[in-house]
Amino acid sequence: MRLTGKTAVITGAAGDLGRALAQRFAAEGVAGLVLSDRDPAALDAAADAVEGAGTKVSTLVADVSDRAAVDAVVDLAAETHGRLDVMINNAGVLGPTARIHRQTATNWRRVLDVNFFGALHGVESALRVMRPQRGGVIINTASIAGLTSWAFAAPYGVSKAAVIQLTKVAAVEYAEDKVRVNCVCPGVFPSAIHAENGAEAMALMAQRHPLGLGNALDVTGAFVYLAADESRWTTGAVLTVDGGCTAL
Repeated sequence: MRLTGKTAVITGAAGDLGRALAQRFAAEGVAGLVLSDRDPAALDAAADAVEGAGTKVSTLVADVSDRAAVDAVVDLAAETHGRLDVMINNAGVLGPTARIHRQTATNWRRVLDVNFFGALHGVESALRVMRPQRGGVIINTASIAGLTSWAFAAPYGVSKAAVIQLTKVAAVEYAEDKVRVNCVCPGVFPSAIHAENGAEAMALMAQRHPLGLGNALDVTGAFVYLAADESRWTTGAVLTVDGGCTAL
């Protein structure tokens, strides 16, 4: 088991990827998990999914667009476990589908507040604990939408491109504190975030992935690698797990 004894925080833990990460981290021996999301019922279900794995699990309802709420999540991890080894900034929203001239300021602000500022808040908050303890790992969930062009989803793509750049700059700035900062860029996999997309839209997305659409479990291995000690010489990385999409 590659994460034995570590403590981790996962935001957006009630979503498909968040739940899969919680289960995978528990299976890899993580000692403590703090799971956070805006949806209390779904958050409880995510915690129940890892019950019995030998991992101490705590939950806290929080909106990552609120810096104080993210601080409370990180503080819970530090107070419960005495340290924070891994911070996964995974919360995200897709936003309304429309061309740029039809996107409203409200659309842009909501997507940026959650996807970019949520990740920024997670980075800033985790650093409060990781810098004094001289080490830790921050992993941001970005997207191939931050690396390539996806029509009708400009706020999402822009927010994820910003997360990628945030990751690179933070990696350089905090290397001397032994804090590694990386991000994972998943391709498309069926999840609740795509619930409003019809079969035709999903089929078109599949055509952009040579290996076809994956699932949340296909992405978790990248996070485990970046969280584990074997990646100790990896920081500022943008790891794509996308069925070959960005190779086209």
